[in-house]
Amino acid sequence: AAIGPLRRTLLARGASAGARLLDVGSGGGLPGVVVAICCPDIHVTCVDAVAKKSAFIRQSAASLALANLESVHARVEKMPGRFDIVCSRAFASMADFVAWTAPLLAPGACWMAMKGQHPADEIAALPDTVRVFHVEQLQVPGLDAQRCIVWLEPVPSGA
Repeated sequence: AAIGPLRRTLLARGASAGARLLDVGSGGGLPGVVVAICCPDIHVTCVDAVAKKSAFIRQSAASLALANLESVHARVEKMPGRFDIVCSRAFASMADFVAWTAPLLAPGACWMAMKGQHPADEIAALPDTVRVFHVEQLQVPGLDAQRCIVWLEPVPSGA
């Protein structure tokens, strides 16, 4: 359900070919492993502070021969690099998510927060340096529950 919105956002931001996506707190690999399978043109890095979870994703990448999938055992605050999209699902509040990952955004990049119901309280708690530019409702096949993607971007300094 998230692949279409992800591709549309990358295309709109001019970062589709060779884009780099960071899945923060990747756990069992959602959405990172799914993105790597469905989008071989996107380089996906999954980061998790739990060694077992990182090892599972590393094994999944090897077993599925996913050259575009990398697993890193680390805290996100210690991650090097820059990414076109930094995403999370069930990781932290959006305020913490954007605070901890802002240094990892490439120029023109954005955040993709996968949430259940529309998180109005979390959106209201965001700092003034972050702007929500779209909230997209998702229909997940086989799941009768509310899901959405909250798309965020840094507010340009001086704006």
